[in-house]
Amino acid sequence: MKRSAGTAQSNPLRQLSRVITGMATSDGAGVKLRRMIGSAELPMLDPFLLLDCFSSDDPDDYIAGFPTHPHRGFETVTYMLDGNMRHTDSRGNEGLIAPGGVQWMTAGRGILHSEMPEQQAGKLKGLQLWVNLPKSAKMIEPSYQELSAEQVPLDIDNNGTRVRIIAGTYTETGTTGPVCNSYTFPTYIEVILPAAASFKQVLEEQHNAFVYVLEGALQIAGRSIAVDELGVLTGGSQVQIQATEDSRFVLVAGQPLNEPIARHGPFVMNTQTELKTAFSDYYAGKF
Repeated sequence: MKRSAGTAQSNPLRQLSRVITGMATSDGAGVKLRRMIGSAELPMLDPFLLLDCFSSDDPDDYIAGFPTHPHRGFETVTYMLDGNMRHTDSRGNEGLIAPGGVQWMTAGRGILHSEMPEQQAGKLKGLQLWVNLPKSAKMIEPSYQELSAEQVPLDIDNNGTRVRIIAGTYTETGTTGPVCNSYTFPTYIEVILPAAASFKQVLEEQHNAFVYVLEGALQIAGRSIAVDELGVLTGGSQVQIQATEDSRFVLVAGQPLNEPIARHGPFVMNTQTELKTAFSDYYAGKF
């Protein structure tokens, strides 16, 4: 798939086209979370299929975790902010995602895995993003990009701004994140921004993008967005974000696939026939 060229020279500024408040729900074995993408309010933002934020210091909200379940046809991205999550899968892989750690799992043709809290008390907070795969890659072999906090580059500006680059390149310093992805060419950056400070980032003009506010409040092109809100950005080659108070947020962007989607639960394919095959393969023990 050819990467869009962008038009950084003109630098049209992105604005907020929508602000999403999300939907409180639960998933797995009852983990309480807020669904920002993947609900009726915002069913998807191509290539992003789902964004969940789980956050609680009450073990009853998360202790049951996400027992063994299947995936096919897309990628899951788990980013831990507080607490620890233990991952195991049907191929014998196992690992711990600790604060600041990332697991970028390409489910491909299919895998069974579980994500269980590695703690009995304390705060557990993290994000899970689902990123679609193109038709040409939906049946590839599963793979992982697992990164500890120490493996994710951190740039610290003189004004106290802290930028962690998971995927893509931070415009100010040229630092590139370790995640490689030639399907949707994603940008995934976490920013801690002091009050009154500003952040700028060049993006591919045709990439869909959003900002999710973890703490504080921001302004983008004169429009406000606050904690636990997701802002869908308009097209353009640059976004400028100002903190109206001490803030923390993620900026995520990716190339849309513009392909038909047939999805149900943990399977995302292109046709209903492929979706039925996914269920048949799962029940036949082929994952």
